[in-house]
Amino acid sequence: METTLHQQLKRHYAASTSDVEVRVGAFRIDAVRDDELIEIQCASLSAIRAKATELLRRHRLRIVKPIIVRTRILKSKTKEGKITSRRMSPKRGDVLDIFEELIYFTRVFPHENLTIELPLVTVAQHRLPAAGRRRRRWQKDYRIADVTLESIDDGSELTSPADLLGLLSVGDRAVVTRQTETFDTADLAKRLGKPRWVTQKIAYVLRHCGAIEAHGRTRTGIRYRAA
Repeated sequence: METTLHQQLKRHYAASTSDVEVRVGAFRIDAVRDDELIEIQCASLSAIRAKATELLRRHRLRIVKPIIVRTRILKSKTKEGKITSRRMSPKRGDVLDIFEELIYFTRVFPHENLTIELPLVTVAQHRLPAAGRRRRRWQKDYRIADVTLESIDDGSELTSPADLLGLLSVGDRAVVTRQTETFDTADLAKRLGKPRWVTQKIAYVLRHCGAIEAHGRTRTGIRYRAA
């Protein structure tokens, strides 16, 4: 089911209300602006891999992948019922989360006709009690009725492998540049303050998208350098 967040983002990016849900060949496109097709992708990028590949043969395509940096949790007993609880989730999103998505998108990005936009959004998530009894501890005791947009800020645009390297920064300092000495995923973990399993995924995407290249191997792993 389409969320309110998805609807709001379509209206935000479309040139006009008539440029929402436009038929282009065999596909329905979320929005159109000038000669650019716009797809809002709140779910996994892998879900539109085939669609994007086909559209890019003939069109300029912008994929908007919102990065949810904060979530306000709203609870009620029924969808139309009174809100009984409001709180901010302690979890915070990070622009580096996009690398988790790009693992399944390296055969699509980069492409001369493709831009991936990463707006930073704060959302409200409306939760209802889960139907039935929870049979496993890992099962959630709620279901998400809807997600709505509270605020949107400019984020990053990805059009080239170099833009991926631009995401790797601490404050205003770039972590990896062409002047950077060779590094491995342990070095990257230390510089970014992330677990190594996270930077291993980052390195995978960077390498397969052409942003870095292997430059030897040591006992600690493959050494890389900016391409």
